Amino acid sequence: MIEIKDLHKSYQMGSNSLHVLKGIDFNVQKGELVSIMGSSGSGKSTLLNIIGILDEADQGTYTLDNTLIKNLNEKVAAEYRNKFLGFIFQSFNLINYKNAIDNVSLPLYYQGVARKERSEKALHYLEKVGLADWATHLPNELSGGQKQRVAIARALASDPKVLLADEPTGALDTKTSYEVMELIQNINDEGKTILIVTHEPDIAQMTKRIVDLKDGLIINDTYIEPVIANAHV
Repeated sequence: MIEIKDLHKSYQMGSNSLHVLKGIDFNVQKGELVSIMGSSGSGKSTLLNIIGILDEADQGTYTLDNTLIKNLNEKVAAEYRNKFLGFIFQSFNLINYKNAIDNVSLPLYYQGVARKERSEKALHYLEKVGLADWATHLPNELSGGQKQRVAIARALASDPKVLLADEPTGALDTKTSYEVMELIQNINDEGKTILIVTHEPDIAQMTKRIVDLKDGLIINDTYIEPVIANAHV
């Protein structure tokens, strides 16, 4: 699903160049649940941005679902993001003046799906995350955990090939974090490929593979038996 070879990325900081990724080789098969860990400055956010087609590498290749991602203009990059990827953010990134169902249906709007079908699909995914009864509520009427569930429903709405979650439990308390991870595990059990960037070891233990980054290199890549989140809920 994801093939990355010899990926390098540098940023110009005034007169200095900061070499953030220093030759990353990284493959993810369909249906994997992978966590990417590393301290601040390790390169994990840069790697996620490149995988998310929000940034481009200076060197190396990135192939997503057999499609080479290279030299895309912003229009094509946006089309590929909408076609291949679903995003879950630490800060939820919901639109405050839109209710839950409208937030979830947003990716479908950009895909040109008709309003009735958008609403039906959005309600289906809200049901999937246990929030059908909250469909007409605005974000400020929802708890942090509920907001993240709406964000997960939105990420699923366009049926992406890969879900990318950037610190999805970072703004949540422990109990709510584990409830969100239970939902993510269930989605993965249905066959969805999911990558999670996290700095929390207990969250990483709930995935099936932990990739450790340090100073722009992968220093560890371990398959594990995941801790079942609902054992903690």
